[in-house]
Amino acid sequence: MSEQSRTVAVLGPTNTGKTHYAIERMLGYRTGIIGLPLRLLAREVYDRIVAVRGPSVVALVTGEERIVPPRAQYWVCTVEAMPEGMGTDFVAVDEIQLCADPERGHVFTDRLLRMRGLRETQFLGSHTMRHVIAELVPGVEFLSRARMSQLVYTGPRKVSRLPARSAIVGFSVENVYAIAELIRRQKGGAAVVMGALSPRTRNAQVELYQNGDVDYLVATDAIGMGLNLDIDHVAFSALSKFDGRRMRALFPHELGQIAGRAGRGMRDGSFGVTAEAPDLEPALAEAITDHRFAPVRRLEWRNARLAFGSPEVLIDSLEARPEHTLLSRGREADDLAALRSLSEVPDVRARASDAPAVRLLWDVCRIPDFRGISATEHASLLERIFCDLHELGRVPDDWLATQIRRIDRTDGDIDTLSKRLAHIRTWTYVAQRKGWVDDETHWREATRAVEDRLSDALHGALTQRFVDRRTSVLMRRLKQKEAMVAEVNDQGAVSVEGEFVGRLEGFRFIRDKAAAGQEARTLQQASLAALAPHFHLKADQFYNAPDTMIDFTEQGGLMWGNEAVGKLTVGSDPLRPQAVAFVDDEAGAEVAAKVQRRLQHFIDRKVATLFEPLMAMSRDEALTGLARGFGFRLVEAMGVLPRGDVAEEVKALDQEARGLLRKHGVRFGQFTVFLPALLKPAPTRLRLVLWSLRNGLDTFPEAPPPGLVTVPADTTAPQGYFAMAGYRAAGERAIRIDMLERLADMLRSADGRAGFEATADMLSITGMTLEQFAGLMQGLGYRAERGEREKVKPVDQAVAEAPADAAIAAEEAPAESVADAVEQIADEGEAPVAAEPPQPEPEGTPEIAETPEEEVVPGETPEVAEPEIEVYYTFTWAPRGNRAPKGARSKPQGKPKGKGGPKGKPRDERAKSFSARPEKKDRIDPDNPFAAALMGLKDKS
Repeated sequence: MSEQSRTVAVLGPTNTGKTHYAIERMLGYRTGIIGLPLRLLAREVYDRIVAVRGPSVVALVTGEERIVPPRAQYWVCTVEAMPEGMGTDFVAVDEIQLCADPERGHVFTDRLLRMRGLRETQFLGSHTMRHVIAELVPGVEFLSRARMSQLVYTGPRKVSRLPARSAIVGFSVENVYAIAELIRRQKGGAAVVMGALSPRTRNAQVELYQNGDVDYLVATDAIGMGLNLDIDHVAFSALSKFDGRRMRALFPHELGQIAGRAGRGMRDGSFGVTAEAPDLEPALAEAITDHRFAPVRRLEWRNARLAFGSPEVLIDSLEARPEHTLLSRGREADDLAALRSLSEVPDVRARASDAPAVRLLWDVCRIPDFRGISATEHASLLERIFCDLHELGRVPDDWLATQIRRIDRTDGDIDTLSKRLAHIRTWTYVAQRKGWVDDETHWREATRAVEDRLSDALHGALTQRFVDRRTSVLMRRLKQKEAMVAEVNDQGAVSVEGEFVGRLEGFRFIRDKAAAGQEARTLQQASLAALAPHFHLKADQFYNAPDTMIDFTEQGGLMWGNEAVGKLTVGSDPLRPQAVAFVDDEAGAEVAAKVQRRLQHFIDRKVATLFEPLMAMSRDEALTGLARGFGFRLVEAMGVLPRGDVAEEVKALDQEARGLLRKHGVRFGQFTVFLPALLKPAPTRLRLVLWSLRNGLDTFPEAPPPGLVTVPADTTAPQGYFAMAGYRAAGERAIRIDMLERLADMLRSADGRAGFEATADMLSITGMTLEQFAGLMQGLGYRAERGEREKVKPVDQAVAEAPADAAIAAEEAPAESVADAVEQIADEGEAPVAAEPPQPEPEGTPEIAETPEEEVVPGETPEVAEPEIEVYYTFTWAPRGNRAPKGARSKPQGKPKGKGGPKGKPRDERAKSFSARPEKKDRIDPDNPFAAALMGLKDKS
């Protein structure tokens, strides 16, 4: 390992975000495994990670489900199914307090003692585990997390008086069904959630509850294991349960785990008991609300170093006693009981004669008893599977098909469908085991399809039995005092009593234009009244939506997905626009305030993120005097200032002030002062919207397409548009300002008085043809003279080498010193003229390669090829009074400067130059390592 592995115990009560924290940490590494206590929770976490990273890198492994893509990086598993020896960077085990569970504790203890990530390991659970983890895990770090909301005890209440969004917990199937039937009669219906349900059935039932079709949830204690539900109140229908061997009272930490499901995020929750259950003792209720429980003293343990010499040897290794005093040998599990039973069968004993056969026998014994019929029936099934695997190497297809076909029926009541689901889980488990069936893909899909059909049928049966839609509608009408009920589908269509009346777009109801008169008004009133809960639910969803789901349009609109939910208006500061929400009055002031607040948070964060350099510059207390004032100018201009507009301010800045601004990314270009980071597409798009708001434009101009160096210079664009878009208009086209500065750097070395031609580099950075480049140069203040000449084939030319001392000085000079020197020259209006390159050979005497002489036929005149003509342009600086180009908007401040200037013109009319350094300082700092090269270039000019 490249670094020492870190082991962390993240401990705290429910609703602390422990699982969410572990998922975020895991996704920060290249690979990871997370073990969860329930198949339902594993599926939920898998779906969350797939939504972030995609299905190609996320694996799901449970006893009955196995989804493993070829490039899996993140493994979401039940704790029993966590693969060993993977060598992942990150490992996490959730609900680690289950180490003390009599039935499954030995599995969690094994993961606590032996599962480690290469870089980080996390154990998530209750504070009751702190002592034993500290004793058993050397070097462990502890991270405590506090509950995000308060939990209060409200005492006993009748089921009929429980508040909406309540979960009633029962500890047997019969108890759950009885409570759900009572709620159906009195409240209109309830969703049912039990650990024995398949994920598909459970998710469908939860959806009934989450989307508001029913306001009550009846569940077993399975909801205590980290399932995220929108519950405000938890009510216990009993305080004892059957644990598989006997009836016993629930432990305080078990009650706390279940009660903690009330409240989500920052919303407080409450818990209590129904009238059928005894009231909680005050001390117990206080312990639950304060999350104070007795620490765990011993952990369930089973030997993981198994010997497979024979069934007897294997049983002995499984019954080995732990060496540590904090560990106790767990009760005999179902797999060990099955091994004992099968080892007494003569045929099994005869087959289990070597280590591979014993290992296979142990794998078969670990098939869970999903059916729960009897131990004898389960052992008989395992015997058949083991004998087939040992003799044939697989489970026969015809026998497996017969078993599945017998189960694949969707008729029957709830109990019948539940039993079939339990039976198909056995064959789903068998199909998931590698090498147990011939065509693994086929049987996995076949068992999964049967399970899905049975799950849908069970969901339908549960809904039909425990949800009375008519009663539910009547209760809703009584509560809302409305005679009709509206429904909204996924596309936003609103129906009242089955009739389409309009559409819900964002938080506004758009009435159907086809309806008219009194009928339309009545239907609209009923729709708006019935839509009240939809508005609140949608406002909650919008408020909790991530910023990635919200965006602004180039016209200042605010969108949530495809729905318009607001617009931007001008604020007191250019970088502080105000959000206005589009919300119907009938939705209520609370919904409107929540939507507006969320929109304002979004745009504030968007501005702070995209304009972070400007925000940092405005907060920099090191900027004082002129530098601070110039920084405020840049902030007001949103990062782009044409240099001609601030020439005097730039001239007043000394090099120290420029250096402070340059640390924030400010570039003092020849044409523009700007921050290159703010020229990216996202800041540019937002800058144009904010600029359009500030200028009160009716139609906002759009940003140029990303990646274009030049765009057409639209003469109808508002004044200042091109600067805000990051361009400068020159002639018929506008050029991106950062590329213009690169072009200006090249033009400094060109002789603008004698004339020069465009180089390949100049054309390359602008992406223009020669004719387009000529128009651009005219727009920048140059005269372009067109000419034609005979095209000469390329010949080798000597490359003039720069003096070694100047090159060394250029390499060693600090970046800021070089930048200061170049800006000095730009401010003075002078550009260093490079040494003239060696002239090419005269056009009439090109080098001719030797070629075989061609045979000349007497009497024939050899053909002479026509010379190829090329077009070229010569560019010279055009003084202000003699500029020929049409549409020129500005001149570069770094044009070559003559000693006397144009003859016959007063000095005030000549082209001005600007300087940002104090007048009393030297033109060029003699201590600058680049000074020698700069002075030499000045002398030549």
